[in-house]
Amino acid sequence: MSTTLTPVLTASWDRPDSFTIDGYGPYEAAKKALGMDPDAVIQAVKDSGLRGRGGAGFPTGMKWGFIPQGDGKPHYLVVNADESEPGTCKDIPLMMANPHSLIEGVIITSYAIRANHAFIYVRGEVLHVIRRLHAAVREAYEKGYLGTDVFGSGYDLELVVHSGAGAYICGEETALLDSLEGFRGQPRLKPPFPAVAGLYASPTVVNNVESVASVPSIIANGADWFASMGTEKSKGFGIFSLSGHVTRPGQFEAPLGITLRELLDMAGGIREGHRIKFWTPGGSSTPIFTDEHLDVPLDFEAVGAKGSMLGTRALQIFDETTCVVRTVLRWTEFYAHESCGKCTPCREGTYWLKQVLKRLEAGQGTEEDLSTITDIADNILGRSFCALGDGATSPIHSSVKYFREEYLKHFEVGGCPFDPKKSTLWGDR
Repeated sequence: MSTTLTPVLTASWDRPDSFTIDGYGPYEAAKKALGMDPDAVIQAVKDSGLRGRGGAGFPTGMKWGFIPQGDGKPHYLVVNADESEPGTCKDIPLMMANPHSLIEGVIITSYAIRANHAFIYVRGEVLHVIRRLHAAVREAYEKGYLGTDVFGSGYDLELVVHSGAGAYICGEETALLDSLEGFRGQPRLKPPFPAVAGLYASPTVVNNVESVASVPSIIANGADWFASMGTEKSKGFGIFSLSGHVTRPGQFEAPLGITLRELLDMAGGIREGHRIKFWTPGGSSTPIFTDEHLDVPLDFEAVGAKGSMLGTRALQIFDETTCVVRTVLRWTEFYAHESCGKCTPCREGTYWLKQVLKRLEAGQGTEEDLSTITDIADNILGRSFCALGDGATSPIHSSVKYFREEYLKHFEVGGCPFDPKKSTLWGDR
């Protein structure tokens, strides 16, 4: 295994008992944290430089620090485990293989923000993961790590695993909170932000699974240890998910700032006999990159400087057998289907993007249609109620930018010039 990798969250994944409390260990980091002042825990996470691992990259410790103290209201921690974007596949295996790292992180985070109730909002379709989380939480309660007087510290914490109903929009933090309260999952107008008026109109921290699961190692090893990895502004390590046309797809835990070229070397390269054509640095809602971006450091700043976003580090790899237009159409169909319908730009815009792309993919379009889809995307970007609409425009703008000729080729030949079977792993190689 390459020395570039930094297995922390994934270190025990190959153990047959990794998901049990005996295989994980006695929550030493949580015991240490509960012996500290809550503000000192927040400061340690601030000093570590940990940024949100759910896509936005907001500094985690800073978010915790926004919670008003002494306000007389209950505080809540909500873990966003509604992972559902095409290509994003790190939190589900993390909860499956190492759920106790998340639970220990929940204890530390809740203690730091003075919350006595925490929720893990998990995607309803992943029933096997939900069952595993329930089993892990039950183990933690039986050990006395959750409930009343945790570790004899006088601190009480109740943890609830809540199953969503399978809506992509509920990955947006305020839509998640509405869903958790029993309402239809639709984003709220901000401000007020969740830190002031979140769950049940009380101060709430919403963090991604990987963000919370990273906290125990910071408390155990120190902020300087975590900050020593990664880049100047993007500290620490993260799970990079490689999928698609790679020899060995999977999860690679490495410092932020690693390049796709390095990750591909570890994954055995592109599938034999093929070359990379385009890829996503952070899932389908991030602008696509091409082979010219193989050496871009995968951190928040470098990826942003090249016109995309690091997002959830969901690296979908496509080789030269893949039709860009077909790929963008599939992603757009997803966004149109998952639009909650609350705002007009996203509700109407994604619908019309899908219609025009269908026509283009079938070779029935004209060059004017390229202006139409970029114009529609322009009218969604920055005008939709939440980031789902913005994310839907990313594949549109970037694919037209890098592969305009491929779009034109479709109506020049009167159809798709690619054989879809060749892009499948079981097709002609």
